[in-house]
Amino acid sequence: MTGYIIRRLGQAVIVTMGVTIATFGLLHLIPADSLARQIVGNRATHQQLQAFIDQYGLNRSIWVQYWKFVDQLLHGNLGYSYHLNKSVDTILSQSVSKDILLGGISLVLATLFAVPFGIAQAVKRNGWLDSAGTGISFILYAVPQYLLAAVLVIIFAEDQHLVQIPALVNQNAQTFTGILAHPTNLILPVATLTLSIYALFSRYMRSSAIDTLAQDYIRTARSKGLPEHLVLRRHLLRNSLISVVTLIGLSIPGILTAGLIVEEVFNYPGVGYYYYQAAVSGDFDEMLGITVLVAMVTVIGNLIADIGYAVLDPRIRY
Repeated sequence: MTGYIIRRLGQAVIVTMGVTIATFGLLHLIPADSLARQIVGNRATHQQLQAFIDQYGLNRSIWVQYWKFVDQLLHGNLGYSYHLNKSVDTILSQSVSKDILLGGISLVLATLFAVPFGIAQAVKRNGWLDSAGTGISFILYAVPQYLLAAVLVIIFAEDQHLVQIPALVNQNAQTFTGILAHPTNLILPVATLTLSIYALFSRYMRSSAIDTLAQDYIRTARSKGLPEHLVLRRHLLRNSLISVVTLIGLSIPGILTAGLIVEEVFNYPGVGYYYYQAAVSGDFDEMLGITVLVAMVTVIGNLIADIGYAVLDPRIRY
């Protein structure tokens, strides 16, 4: 087990380095003059542009700039947002906790609903429960998040008045404690993300459970007279969770960015919201810093998924 984890850690480091090279290279395909003008402004003179380029080394070789970028990363510096006049570290420190709250609650709720419903659909395959669950999952999976968010707002906020339209753009809601002080504002954003994640998880759980039900050890357990609830809990659940563990591991970085559209729709001040604003305003340093962070979290998520494989099925270690 230890050797397996060490090998995966080595692979994770290599992948992370590859991602930094790719993202840095793509960003620096933009000419230095255009990059500088985007930051300094369209009214900047040639002398001002050249002074900015000289100050930040944009006229140096790509490898010198990349080494400087890696050195900053190793020191925990993800760059500086010139449009917000803040370091990317500061922006992330203020917004990551909000994303963990929104994405974490959504991921947990989606998993808690998808696992039992997926197993129930597999056990009652081709029955009315399976047909209804499949139809609901397909609809939720096909509907774009922005449309799903709009439908939920129209139904539950404007028509039924069951919840208030989220006002997360309110100054008090810009902080983590401010959001917790108005938990009803989280209902619709969490519901949107939960339904989107549930649609994917339930389909994978159903397919995995159907494959597991066809295995010999399930038939053997039943033939020995083991009660059905024990067959489902001891034999079906654990062996069917491998595919869901994959999705959970891959969804961990989604806690930071999967809500990008939802955060923009509901003005939720998370990482996805700031990434969208950076893309619109051309704040390349902020985009690069967030991209690298998400890439690192993605690698960590894959590593957690791989370790989860080894725990659920020791054969996967080899």
